[in-house]
Amino acid sequence: MKIRLALLLALIFSVASTVASSAAGDRYALVIGNAKYPDADMPLKEPVNDARDVADELKRDGFKVDIGENMTGDAMRRAFDRLYAKIKPGDVVLLFFSGYGIQSNRQSFMMPVDCQLWQEADVRRDGISLENVLTEINNRGAGVKIALLDASRRNPYERRFRSFSAGLAPVVAPNGTLVMYSAALSSVISDNGGDHSLFVQELLKEIRVPELMAEETLNKTRVGVTRASRQEQIPWISSSLSEDFSFVPGAGGTGTPRPPTPIVEPLPPAKPTAPAPGTTPQANLAPSQPPKVEPPVAPPAPPAPPPAAADNKPVQLPQPPAPQPPASQPSASSQPAAPTQVAINEDPTVKSLTAKIDANPDDFNALYRRGQVYASKGAYNLAIKDFDDTIRLHPKDVEALNNRCWARAVIGDLQSALKDCNEALRLKPDFVDALDSRGLVNLKAGQNKNAITDFDAALKLNSRLTSSLYGRGLAKQRNGSISEGNLDIANAKAMDPNIVQEFESYGVR
Repeated sequence: MKIRLALLLALIFSVASTVASSAAGDRYALVIGNAKYPDADMPLKEPVNDARDVADELKRDGFKVDIGENMTGDAMRRAFDRLYAKIKPGDVVLLFFSGYGIQSNRQSFMMPVDCQLWQEADVRRDGISLENVLTEINNRGAGVKIALLDASRRNPYERRFRSFSAGLAPVVAPNGTLVMYSAALSSVISDNGGDHSLFVQELLKEIRVPELMAEETLNKTRVGVTRASRQEQIPWISSSLSEDFSFVPGAGGTGTPRPPTPIVEPLPPAKPTAPAPGTTPQANLAPSQPPKVEPPVAPPAPPAPPPAAADNKPVQLPQPPAPQPPASQPSASSQPAAPTQVAINEDPTVKSLTAKIDANPDDFNALYRRGQVYASKGAYNLAIKDFDDTIRLHPKDVEALNNRCWARAVIGDLQSALKDCNEALRLKPDFVDALDSRGLVNLKAGQNKNAITDFDAALKLNSRLTSSLYGRGLAKQRNGSISEGNLDIANAKAMDPNIVQEFESYGVR
């Protein structure tokens, strides 16, 4: 009887083990690499190569992989819909995205290549919310949800709404989710100039380690990136996994071995389409347990700004005897030459806006947007002309006044720039962008105390405004506060390694 009972128990445990194994479900992955954004000066080098390498590795690890390159908004939404339709309870679902990511309203959005961003609301219209994606995957019953975003890049849209934080935002994810960003929250990194990102190089190295749990894999990736970058890039991880998961199970002798033949489901080529007029409604996000979150490293809180009256008081600025060359005329030794006017006018966004202006010369919105594009490409005189026409048609347009102030400051027309910034701040006293721009005007004119006043006020409104932090550091150094200036500059460079080159392009060294 005891022998029969033992055999019966063994049979029960065998059946239970089989059921548990099948309950682990299938593995699905959506891998996206977006590199060709029309508003950027040139395509990104890393995303497509990184996406292909990540897809190949995941296939070897038993994932059924969809891979998309340079996807429009419609193509991305269709890809996510196909992913949702496959998910069954207990499945493992992984998302990898490399491209431009932007945070808005405390959410992170993955941007398609055809996004048209002129104000913050456009981010939510054209972008794909990471939180919404994870919520939908969870609603379909996925047991393990993993999101890997290499999207903490400084993007060409930042100047258009600089009062909002750069980088990505913390994610509120469902239970059973593991999220990793390639850099710390609200920070940006630069591509390393190679064909693959440092983040993906370290990620692939750790994923290939047999039987390493997913959390340990990503933690080792974070350590590898931090060391290789000498702590200039520190990835961010949030985990609420409630079960063990390994990218390479069984390679050391237990579990399920890698399949000999990868399973591939290529996406159809994306056709350029207009951005969708709306986006997925916000879901009610409430994790069943709080995720483990690494706190971001933030710069010291800025001092309180001086009285508002000092912020708005007009200041007469002496013109410098020899202004530095603007960004449209960089030296051959430091930066590549700015695109010619012919090349700029062939830009798809410029061509589209020019067609609108030709059809309606009084379209001040199109004039303003084209001015922004010109300025972002270093064509400051063309930008100023468009801002002139915008302000002629709409004299109280504080955005156009601020942008003309900034463009005039870059080319060295400081008296006119100061008038524009003062008028923008008269109309909107707490306009952070205009405070930042006027700080640049004062800095270039040698009015260091006035520059510190403006940068202080801007940082009071947005403590992570890198340009104000760096500008204040320079002004403090020039005003004799060397140690305080060095601290501001170090914090600004930690937030944005390219900030020095940006200011040099403005003629500030």
